[in-house]
Amino acid sequence: MEKDKNADAHASINHQPSTINISPGDQTLTASADMPLLDVYAALPPGLYPPFPPVELPGGVGGLVSRGGFGQNFFFGAEVLGVTFRAPSGRIVKAGGRTVKNVQGYDLTRPFVGSFGALGQALEVTLRLRPGLSMRHVAAPGTLAGLPPTSARFMWEESGTVHLMHFGHAAEVERALEALPGAVDVTEHSDLTAHFPDGVGVGAGGPVRDLRFGWVNGGARPEVPALFGKLAARL
Repeated sequence: MEKDKNADAHASINHQPSTINISPGDQTLTASADMPLLDVYAALPPGLYPPFPPVELPGGVGGLVSRGGFGQNFFFGAEVLGVTFRAPSGRIVKAGGRTVKNVQGYDLTRPFVGSFGALGQALEVTLRLRPGLSMRHVAAPGTLAGLPPTSARFMWEESGTVHLMHFGHAAEVERALEALPGAVDVTEHSDLTAHFPDGVGVGAGGPVRDLRFGWVNGGARPEVPALFGKLAARL
């Protein structure tokens, strides 16, 4: 019997130790925190994209959320719909939920995003997916500092090369990438983990940066506001 095309569809990948559940109908995914970023891309149906570019970074999905994302030219916190984490006390806290309309728990989800572990360790994360008919990733020598304004959804710099990625309607994608003339198409996903054998930290002079931070090997996290310490203590 033919499947109802209007029915909600779910795709699951289960392997040790990571799991992922994708709901194309809701345009969400829920993944264990140790899920590698490129494994998320491999699991997605065509035309749906997560709130991060196709690069691998240490720490998987949980590390990405703890650092507040990577390469984004938008508010990353709005793309994180829920997070289950282990607080410093050892308590398991579940904030937010799978559906886009569910706002319960956002008071903890939003602070967790970009907290660099101050509120605990992520165990499971729910992310919003966005549709796009076309996607293009380009790169050219240069720096983010010399890049003119662009609507590209993702932009980052690696070792003197600027990367732009955008998805949407084809014409929209081309307009977003005009800021990088002479760029060449990138068709292979990037593994940036070799830059960070001791973990991802924040600092100057590292090989990778985006619009928020310079990302360095084994560097320190940004200073955590005292309010986060008080919140963590209550969890």
